[in-house]
Amino acid sequence: MRLIKWLIGLLLSTCLAVAGWLWLTMLSPFMYDRPAHLEPIAEGPHRVFVYGTLRYALVRWVVMGRAGEARPATLEGFQRDALDISESPQASVEGEIITVSAEELARLDRYERLGLRYERVRLDLADGREAWVYRRLEAATSESSAL
Repeated sequence: MRLIKWLIGLLLSTCLAVAGWLWLTMLSPFMYDRPAHLEPIAEGPHRVFVYGTLRYALVRWVVMGRAGEARPATLEGFQRDALDISESPQASVEGEIITVSAEELARLDRYERLGLRYERVRLDLADGREAWVYRRLEAATSESSAL
């Protein structure tokens, strides 16, 4: 009986720790300050091409406060390289397109650490639509490869 109580306590503590870490890193105002050199976010709606963790509805729900509707999309002329994409004329990246408000885009910027780890650029998708795409900054790429 004592072991069961201890395991339940451990499980609850772990869940609380994970929830706290998710809040701190993705939603709180404490772990990210938007760099001053970035342009303000225009009112939405904004189309965003996602190709990594943001393809998962649960991640979008945690980051944005809703999962939103994701539709399949393709980015031609790029290939996926771990947490980034790089230009590759013969390749393409399969992902999804989501439509977000200005507030939700700001939350995505916080999640991606815009200006620190990623930049957000407008690119044309295979179907001709234009969308925001997050790409790793050179400094962030060289720092992670040095680790």
